[in-house]
Amino acid sequence: MVSVNIDGKTVSVPKGTKLKEIISTDMPCGGRGRCGKCKVFAQGNLSPFSVSEMNNLTAEERKNGIRLACMVNLEGDCTIQTISKNSENKILTDGKFNIEVNEPIFKKYGISIDIGTTTIAAKLYDIHGNELCESTGMNPQAKWGADVISRIEASLKGEKHALAKTIRTEINNIIEVVAQKTDISAKDIDGIVLTGNTAMLHLLTDTDVEPLSKVPFEAKRLFNEELSAKDLDLTNADNDATVYLPPCISAFIGADTVCALIASEIDTTDDTKILVDIGTNGEMALFRNCELLVCSTAAGPSFEGVGISMGMSGKNGAIDHAETVNGKICAHVIGETEAVGICGSGLIDVVKCLLETGIIDETGYLEDDPVHITGKVFLTQEDMRMVQLAKSSIYAGINTMLITSGVELNEVSKLLIAGGFGSYLNTNNAGRIGLLPMELIPRSEILGNAALSGSAMLLLNKSMKIKATEIALKAKVIPLSANPIFTEEYMEQMMFPTI
Repeated sequence: MVSVNIDGKTVSVPKGTKLKEIISTDMPCGGRGRCGKCKVFAQGNLSPFSVSEMNNLTAEERKNGIRLACMVNLEGDCTIQTISKNSENKILTDGKFNIEVNEPIFKKYGISIDIGTTTIAAKLYDIHGNELCESTGMNPQAKWGADVISRIEASLKGEKHALAKTIRTEINNIIEVVAQKTDISAKDIDGIVLTGNTAMLHLLTDTDVEPLSKVPFEAKRLFNEELSAKDLDLTNADNDATVYLPPCISAFIGADTVCALIASEIDTTDDTKILVDIGTNGEMALFRNCELLVCSTAAGPSFEGVGISMGMSGKNGAIDHAETVNGKICAHVIGETEAVGICGSGLIDVVKCLLETGIIDETGYLEDDPVHITGKVFLTQEDMRMVQLAKSSIYAGINTMLITSGVELNEVSKLLIAGGFGSYLNTNNAGRIGLLPMELIPRSEILGNAALSGSAMLLLNKSMKIKATEIALKAKVIPLSANPIFTEEYMEQMMFPTI
């Protein structure tokens, strides 16, 4: 055994343990040594620098004791200091909805939790429907990869139980945090609604994900299930607490989309509306004449700061907005500090500025690669390509729904934008770079975290389960894989609009 001091806390682990196994830090590439994001300060008896570390760390960083947690083996006693512990991510919990209280699923306190691929958000309520507090955090499953596919692969390689345990531990932590914030006993939390995409709920419940990994991409479970806290090892709550997992629509369109649709009230009027949630996966819905079409496209994690050279989540030091002033890019940085990276909303703004100033053209070609933004932050040609891939998949998904249903853009009365990323998005700039149809921007409405709000509606109103079931059954899925309309639109939307 070796002694390891991590941020002042000492633990004993077997010699040869990989550092990534005992610390929590961002590993968007799943610990493969490719992204270089899991930097730590490390001193002591450690394995030599790996090829990945030589490629991802500067000579100065290596000299100063910076290592990649995913590449380091602990050979003896050592001291580790994680980086960015003092920066909190901006994770959205707000939503613009009226939540009706009518026979809650709990008797004392209830908590609604949205398990995102990247982040987790939760809200605690009392029996009268008063929101008592909220809590947010990062999804710890990110150590197996930033995207769903990486985690499915990890599950199939024997990490299934570990993935479930990790997310359950984090939920237990959140339950304890909200209890402490409101000075109640965590054991008094006797009602829980857990929403998320289909894969997240599979990984939470320790369910076999093999059917999700290959054609025809089917789900082992579509949920709409009521369990108890002890069924999911949520030991911090009341053991007999009711845990409701809302229904999923398909393998790629989950309970989070159902909850967002509930909250948006998309089907309560006859006018044509589109809902879009832009994240690692882009989920979209089109409602027209009592018909509900849905689809999901793999946008990738670029808009969450992953896969971009200097990408990061929305926390101190991240460029979150930018504009062109007198032909120069003026960037705003979260925390009013030195820029150390760029998050999704900032990426959209900066790309728009690059187009506006002619630094990139409609093909995305970057003559001077990399291009300096501000401080030490830059973007590369590869970053431009990542943005093009992501934005074209979202726009193509929207157009595929419209073409399939025979709807023209001018018939759409409202574009509803849900999710954390969408809430910080400059919608006009999203239109300018071709992420969203420019014609719909004047009719767009930011909803906030609609998935979390929808889960709160289910928590506080038993009858909303009927609504959730109806939506899941009514929704008609438009498959995008091998869809000729989507393929054509995807290629066409790869270009940036001319500004």
